[in-house]
Amino acid sequence: MSDTIEDDKFVELNYKVIDNKTGDILVTVDYPLGYVHGVNDVMSEEVTKELYGKKVGDVIEVPIDITKLYGERDESLVFTDRIENVPEEYREIGMTITMENEKGEPRNFIVTRFDDKTLTVDGNNPLCGREITFMLEVLSIREATEEEIELGGAVGADPDLNEILDRAK
Repeated sequence: MSDTIEDDKFVELNYKVIDNKTGDILVTVDYPLGYVHGVNDVMSEEVTKELYGKKVGDVIEVPIDITKLYGERDESLVFTDRIENVPEEYREIGMTITMENEKGEPRNFIVTRFDDKTLTVDGNNPLCGREITFMLEVLSIREATEEEIELGGAVGADPDLNEILDRAK
């Protein structure tokens, strides 16, 4: 049994998303991310390539091009309104507000600032405009079961890197 990451191995990782400019940790996990290497596309191809051949305890750092994931930052998605026009329950930094455009398509906006006169929301992904590094630590490697290979990960789990990055604030 190989103790290195290769196709059809079940791998568990911890990860952090780090802002390259400030060094701040933007996202970290409460529970390890488990996936079957070479089967699940939970991570980008560049991350998967970096993990191939790694062992338990290894840490890799992969710069992520946020522009490829979410596009350029769009300042037209930033709105400021008078505070009296905003219900009290939305007056909290980090609060997510879902709004619809004229076509009825939903979009999430995050409250980025407010004071006694105005409140500002931003419809860009919170990572837009940042340079980030994805830091992963290999926690465990084992043979994947047939069911895990079929599912691409742990039975009953559905890891998704985009969901992970969407939680970044």
